Amino acid sequence: MSSSTARTAEDRSALVAVTLFPLLILAAGVVGFLFPPAFAGLSGLVNPLLGVVMFGMGLTLTWPDVALVARKPIPVVIGVVAQFVIMPLVGAGVAWALQLPPALAAGVILVGCCPGGTASNVVSYLAKGDVALSVAMTSISTLIAPFLTPLLCMWLAGQYMDVDGGAMMLSILQVVLAPVLAGVLVRWLLPRLVLAVTPALPWISVAAISAIVMIVVAGSAEAIVSAGLLVLLAVILHNGLGYLLGYGAAALCGVPITGRRTTAIEVGMQNSGLATSLARTYLTPEAALPGAVFSVWHNVSGALVAAFLRRRGLPADADARPVSSAHGAGSP
Repeated sequence: MSSSTARTAEDRSALVAVTLFPLLILAAGVVGFLFPPAFAGLSGLVNPLLGVVMFGMGLTLTWPDVALVARKPIPVVIGVVAQFVIMPLVGAGVAWALQLPPALAAGVILVGCCPGGTASNVVSYLAKGDVALSVAMTSISTLIAPFLTPLLCMWLAGQYMDVDGGAMMLSILQVVLAPVLAGVLVRWLLPRLVLAVTPALPWISVAAISAIVMIVVAGSAEAIVSAGLLVLLAVILHNGLGYLLGYGAAALCGVPITGRRTTAIEVGMQNSGLATSLARTYLTPEAALPGAVFSVWHNVSGALVAAFLRRRGLPADADARPVSSAHGAGSP
């Protein structure tokens, strides 16, 4: 295949991903809102569906992803620290500035305390960022989330609602860490089978996330009517400031431009499915609303950011060599 033909095929694939992923999740949210009785009783499926997403993430992890952390730890550390510093504090700041009710404030903060969203990998690829760095950041933030997320949530969200940090830690270990490690094990034992199913992983993840959004929106339909615009404003501010401050933090630390793009996306995009699951289990259904709205919005905003940065391109002297594979961009 000629380079021009390959580039055209890649651009077509990127266009499909950047268009369909957010549209499917947005459609799921609309269906859940319009037909709440059909889905509100399925809340018990949220955790298993999230487990499917995290298992898919584990299937995409390879040895080069781990080796990158050892070979170039500084950009990874910068991104992970920014993730767990910027987003929790911005979430708390947005909750305070908008004077959100306690349940919604706790929900916004919980979103900020979660690790990077798996959608960030494909968005980094589409935005001509550093995909390998994105996968490493998402992986590390996910692996340490069982310990940092409950602590940060107890500190920042605890002023609004009681937070059972120990139970939350155990839940994250079960719903996030165990499926990821299981996926890594399956990839190690059955590499050929995993490679064969890898092209389907993004769509399986999108289907699972769409189902989560549909269920949560259905269960929060009344809250959306009463506080939907306020929650949407909080989510847009939280997500947008995450992009801007993430990029700024990477620039201040001297990270190359492809890494800055990746850091911005990693910081701005959260594992809102996890936030939704934790809020429903340990807070209130209303506290799950910010996570559900974030799930829809960050895919839409991520698509817009990716389209803008992809069109803008990279400076001639930018080292774009790390953007060589989207193998880790498996799970929006």
